[in-house]
Amino acid sequence: MSSRSAGWIVLAVLLLGLPLVAGEFYINLSSQILIAAIFAASLNLLVGFGGLPSLGHAAFLGTAAYFSAWLYLKFGLAHWMTAPLALAATTLMAGLFGLIALRATGLSFLMLTLALSQVLWGTAYRWVAVTEGDNGLRGLTRPAPFGINLDDTTAFYYFALAVTVVSIWLMARFVNSPFGAALRGTRDQARRMSVLGHNVWLIRWITFVYAGFWGAVSGLLFVYYNKYIHPASLSLTSSAEAILAVIAGGSGTLAGPLVGAAIIVILKNYVSAYIERWNMLLGFVFVAIVIFMPDGLVPGMRRLLVRFAPGIFQPPERGKDK
Repeated sequence: MSSRSAGWIVLAVLLLGLPLVAGEFYINLSSQILIAAIFAASLNLLVGFGGLPSLGHAAFLGTAAYFSAWLYLKFGLAHWMTAPLALAATTLMAGLFGLIALRATGLSFLMLTLALSQVLWGTAYRWVAVTEGDNGLRGLTRPAPFGINLDDTTAFYYFALAVTVVSIWLMARFVNSPFGAALRGTRDQARRMSVLGHNVWLIRWITFVYAGFWGAVSGLLFVYYNKYIHPASLSLTSSAEAILAVIAGGSGTLAGPLVGAAIIVILKNYVSAYIERWNMLLGFVFVAIVIFMPDGLVPGMRRLLVRFAPGIFQPPERGKDK
């Protein structure tokens, strides 16, 4: 058995066994990490694999959460109906946003995604008849798939874990497919890919929509966990935290956003209980990462393992993303 396979087995055992040894606080914290991991991984499809930095990804999380909550509260629809409707509506919105944002690349693309997200954020605050404004939508419940009560902390954790595993696996299949190779080609050599006959714009648009879909999935988990949704979920801060998670963990890697998301959530929910100015600590952490591991924690740790334990850790083959 390779060291990589052994590592995945150990991780699976730790995740499955966590509720057996951890208290309710740590189980809830882990559920939040899983939700943030899906959100960061979906953004990484654009930032890391597509070379399209976005500051508006929270639009997809917030829209799915709001749409699901609104259908449930205003029309009394069951969760098994609101979830697919919210995913479909948010994915459609991602398609429309992609038509606008992908008219540009680089900094212009970043500013367009930020502008679109801010429009939704402002709408959520002002459209009180639908969103309840600054009060947010309250009185929500969690679904009960197959009769399982997700109000139980452990049950929700395993539900979030199952969704996360499926989400990350499907995103991994996406980036490791021939389409994923074409996407990385548009990131590195867009003109050359165009000359070779690839439709660069279409590749990016499909990726934008796919990333929006998984952002919507994280939004559903987010609203199920909190049983409440507020306009802050659509804010620039939410998008910025996700892009920080991607950069800190290592953009263009599958594990990087997961590690970065864990750092963000732990600092927000655990360290902030002991340190009043936890944002300052967060800044120091990211400055240290940028200085000592500029391409992120996962690539940086990989290089250290290859250097100091070459017999244990084998680097991935050239041309394959792990």
